[in-house]
Amino acid sequence: MNHTRGRPFQPGNSFGRGRPHGSRNSATIALQKLLDGHGEAITKKCALLALQGDPTALRLCMDRLLSPRKEQPVRFKVGPVTTAAEVAAAVSAVVQAVGCGQLTPAEGQMIAAILEGRRRVIETEEHERRLQTLESGVSGRQPRPRARKGQGEPTV
Repeated sequence: MNHTRGRPFQPGNSFGRGRPHGSRNSATIALQKLLDGHGEAITKKCALLALQGDPTALRLCMDRLLSPRKEQPVRFKVGPVTTAAEVAAAVSAVVQAVGCGQLTPAEGQMIAAILEGRRRVIETEEHERRLQTLESGVSGRQPRPRARKGQGEPTV
């Protein structure tokens, strides 16, 4: 056996490019041929079973009749959110809107999560700004020599 870097085979395909894109498995093709011509009858039978109360057939029909519902956009006015205080005010407004029934609890939770993400961004930006201020202030000054105990400035 030829091992190359822990692999039991050489990289690459020595037999050609493989199956073309879009080609189907032979089992899929055989099933397709079997069902050709019977699709309408199967659909009618499934609908009949659904009407008779078969839960699996009913679910299958409903999945095909109604597409899964997508989330609707939520309209909720929030002022500019550029400081931590503004984030707190926006979260308070969301809590009030949920309490008044203007937003569902799930919608309120999603908006609050977005505001929490914004708060973390603001916090990170402020932390970076403070760090740069400290570093630029320290690099501009010469370090002060420390006095030894008993000499110079009193130690606390």
